[in-house]
Amino acid sequence: MNHTSRRQFLAAAVATGVMTSTAGRTFAATNANAEIGLGFIGLGIRSTKLLPQFSAVDGVNVAALCDVDSARVAKAHKDYPKANTYSDMRKLIADPGVDAVVIAACNHWHCLAAIWAMEVGKDVYVEKPLGHTLWEGDQVVAATQKYDRICQVGTQQRSDPMQAEIKKFLHEDRALGEIMHVRVNRFGIRKPIGKRQKPLSLDKSVDYDLWCGPAQKQPILRDKLHYDWHWDWNTGSGEMGNWGVHIIDDVRNNIFLDSVTMPKAVIAGGGRLVWNDAGQTPNVHFAYLDTGSHPVVFGLTNLPDKPGSKNVPKHPGPGSGYIAYCKGGRFEGQRGRAKAFDADGKLIKDFKGNRGDVLHQANFIEAVRHRDSSKLNADVVVGNDSTNWCNLANVAFRSGGGFSEQTASSVSLEQWKELLASMDGHVKAHDLSLADQQISLSPLLKFDPEAVQFVGEGSDAANGFLKRKYRKGFEVPEVA
Repeated sequence: MNHTSRRQFLAAAVATGVMTSTAGRTFAATNANAEIGLGFIGLGIRSTKLLPQFSAVDGVNVAALCDVDSARVAKAHKDYPKANTYSDMRKLIADPGVDAVVIAACNHWHCLAAIWAMEVGKDVYVEKPLGHTLWEGDQVVAATQKYDRICQVGTQQRSDPMQAEIKKFLHEDRALGEIMHVRVNRFGIRKPIGKRQKPLSLDKSVDYDLWCGPAQKQPILRDKLHYDWHWDWNTGSGEMGNWGVHIIDDVRNNIFLDSVTMPKAVIAGGGRLVWNDAGQTPNVHFAYLDTGSHPVVFGLTNLPDKPGSKNVPKHPGPGSGYIAYCKGGRFEGQRGRAKAFDADGKLIKDFKGNRGDVLHQANFIEAVRHRDSSKLNADVVVGNDSTNWCNLANVAFRSGGGFSEQTASSVSLEQWKELLASMDGHVKAHDLSLADQQISLSPLLKFDPEAVQFVGEGSDAANGFLKRKYRKGFEVPEVA
């Protein structure tokens, strides 16, 4: 069977639900000048950026569009009238004109969609966070290796040339001396998502069964179906998985040079405070990550500094970024720019970037053309690791009990104490305190990266969040 007919056979198999684990390594553009046909899965806010960014890359053809909301498909099709259109991603994956898929569906779909595509020989560009749980992200990594596919994760800042300048400045030139510890911030105001007594009535344009896919089919008790799924554990990963992955990926790349696969231990707490809405994920979240080298603390809030305000709470460094505290000063990084300060607080260097937009997409296409995953700036392994740092912080929050000063003091790092004090001041402005029953804190959870399991105190509860239950017909397979 030649390459083309084999790919069509395998694609038909996945479309009809008879795919087996024996799918071979197929595909595609072995000619470095061949046109790459892309299929876009999920046509929400993120795809409105990705479609023009990929279209700006030479030799790319938008071959297919897919969304479970037919209204979104119709809207996108106006801009890309030659593309085939689908509501079921399995049919898009089966399209012989699609060489690679771009996955921008809800978080809970990322892994299964990626594996389905790779099983039939398609390459994959998948948005962050990669895995909704640690286990399923690991299955995508295994599938990439098993089917010899190219898989890029959408942490686009990895393709910003500024990152190479930062690494040279911090590690080769050692301009600020030894790195001591890291603070991560995500301070961005959001609004409550509503709390309904009767389930949301969905538009007829939406196939809700397909929208749920691997997630449990539950009534929607918020005011909107789209986007606000981020704040429901069934489908989203909260702000930690939404913005946190981008910032943690910067930290792993620029501060750790990707040398730390996973933290050794994590403690996290917070709560969903003030709003009384249908959301489940924390709008105040704080975490400590023991990396074995430079400790990392993470402060996150979606609340203003006080009721009715439009300002975020006071914080060191950028609102969405990180600070590396060094013996000779500090380094503040964020998307598209960074600053370095000496020990006296004087600005000594300004970094300007371009966010990596278009460059990241072009990097993926280059790797696809040359069948060389080593060319990727954000391959599936580093994308999975960055995602899982945030997954660990989410697991710790979800498995925590009531806030305890004794538990909090199990971490003696001064920066952790400072973070907790600032978070306490923040919630007090909303007539709460860290001791309030709405606020949780996990024990210091020890993680064994080889076994991919928590061990010791609190491990039974935490391990229960490492894998989810899937609906029949939408199970993420274990890839051997």
